[in-house]
Amino acid sequence: MFQLVFTEQYKRKEIRFLKRHPALRQTYVKTLQLLEANPNHPSLRLHPLQGKHQGLHSVSINLSCRITLELLIQDKRIIPVNVSDHDAVY
Repeated sequence: MFQLVFTEQYKRKEIRFLKRHPALRQTYVKTLQLLEANPNHPSLRLHPLQGKHQGLHSVSINLSCRITLELLIQDKRIIPVNVSDHDAVY
């Protein structure tokens, strides 16, 4: 099992995201739980990013919202970096 490590900066982004998208709260929480249990689950659509976000990965909350994260497989730690709409994340 992986451990989610939330930074203060991410917590602020999370609050802002949930204020803008209150209907996604339950889906967001399920996404985090699944990410912690199995980051490679197909429904998360985990993939590495390129370009200015190289070194980060992205998972899907739904078709239009994403979480970018730093995935440290060796330490079994996942550090969320950003959560927002698809266009705002990228």
